[in-house]
Amino acid sequence: MKILIIEDEYALLKAIEDFLLAEKYIVEKATDYYSAREKAMIYDYDCILLDISLPGGSGLQILDEMKKEGKTGNIIIISAKNSLEDKIVGLDLGADDYLAKPFHLPELQARIKAVLRRKNRGGQNVLNIGNTKIDFDNRQITVKEQVLNLNRKEFDIISVFATNKNRLITKENLAEYVWGDHIDSADSFDFVYSQVKNLRKKLKESGSDVAIENVYGIGYKLTA
Repeated sequence: MKILIIEDEYALLKAIEDFLLAEKYIVEKATDYYSAREKAMIYDYDCILLDISLPGGSGLQILDEMKKEGKTGNIIIISAKNSLEDKIVGLDLGADDYLAKPFHLPELQARIKAVLRRKNRGGQNVLNIGNTKIDFDNRQITVKEQVLNLNRKEFDIISVFATNKNRLITKENLAEYVWGDHIDSADSFDFVYSQVKNLRKKLKESGSDVAIENVYGIGYKLTA
C-alpha cells in the first residue's frame, strides 16, 4: 500500500516515514505546496496524509483542486490547527479523517487502516475471492487453508489487483503504484513482468481461483 506524506516539519515527517516503512508501506514525501500538489494530482495513492499549513500554500487548496478534478486519495488531514472550522472545511472538500497534532503513531496507523477499510475494501480487513483469502493487516495470502510464500512486492501487486477486481491496470500504473514515482527513471518494465510472472505461477500452483490475465500490450486484470 502506498502513502503520500505531505508535511514540512522534518522531525515529524521522518518519524512518520520510518514508522510506516517498518509497517511495510510504500512511502513518498512532499514538503511544500507545489511538490505536494504535483504528486497528489499526477499519482495515485492508497492514502494521503495532508498537513494544512505548507510553504507556498495551504493543504486545503490541494484538497479543493483534487475535488474539482475528481481525484480521491483517502485523505487524512494531520495538522496543528484543531479548530472546528478547519475540520468542517477539510471534510467538505473531501478529506476522510482529521487528526490533530500531536498524535501517537499507532493511532495514525489505526486511522489509515480504518480509511482503507471503508474506502477500498468495503469495511473489511480480509477479502475472500473464491478459495483465496487476502489478509491485508497481516499481509498474508491463504489458498485452501495453505499460506502462500510471497515476497513484499508480490503481496503489494496482489493487493492492487484484489481492490480493483476485473479492472484493467496498465503496466505503467502498476509499476508506479507498487514501486513509487521514482519509477519514471526506469529504463524498462522488465522487473514488473518478472514479479507478476512469479505471482501468477504461485497462484496457479496453489490451485487458487484467482487469475491475473494479461491484456496484450496494455497491462493486467484480476479475475476469479
